[in-house]
Amino acid sequence: MTDPPTANWKHSLTALQAFICDGGYRPGDRLPPERELIERLCLTRATLRRALDALEREGVIWRHVGKGTFLSETGGEGQGGSFADLGKRLTPVKMMRARACIEPAIAREAAINASTEALDRIRQARDINAAAPDWAAYQQSDDAFHRTIAAASDNALLVALFDRLNQVKRDVTWGNITEVSGHPQWMRDSFAEHAAICRAIEARDAGGAQEAMRRHIGSVSARFFGEI
Repeated sequence: MTDPPTANWKHSLTALQAFICDGGYRPGDRLPPERELIERLCLTRATLRRALDALEREGVIWRHVGKGTFLSETGGEGQGGSFADLGKRLTPVKMMRARACIEPAIAREAAINASTEALDRIRQARDINAAAPDWAAYQQSDDAFHRTIAAASDNALLVALFDRLNQVKRDVTWGNITEVSGHPQWMRDSFAEHAAICRAIEARDAGGAQEAMRRHIGSVSARFFGEI
């Protein structure tokens, strides 16, 4: 079954979001398999997968080849409020310090554990980012690139930790900085750094992936704030 040219995949996204909300799913729960979702929501495989991809980029779900699709550990009123409050109290510099501690280790795990499909997703996210036409598209695709690396670690706790970190990143006054700081050369520098991270993960070079991510986070921070 294929989508007609005018298929509205955003309708699929809305249907899927409503299904998750109405179904009483909790963080960590596994969603039904794709075949069942297609039948229950009256969707095509292509539009369902686009909707799943969108939710994964947003950190709402995470997928494990052979095990299924799971709701990310981003729920819980107590924890959610605590992290939202952190976003109000952290400076962008301290947020970048946290990224420098956590994301290189996640890249190392990705190099060790990434499946063939996970590697394909990292490459695809890298290419989409490299083709970003403007700063807004760059920011969105940059988030997606880093999220695919976290997912490739094949470690639910690291994925949840990354999602929490990304949630705080959004809450910090980061948008005000990047809106006025976007520069084509900075984007090109990041593209090269992303490519280096991707090569190390593809080569199963755990130490190289860790160091490439450390350099990337340090480079991004230096562009905005100087050394962290």
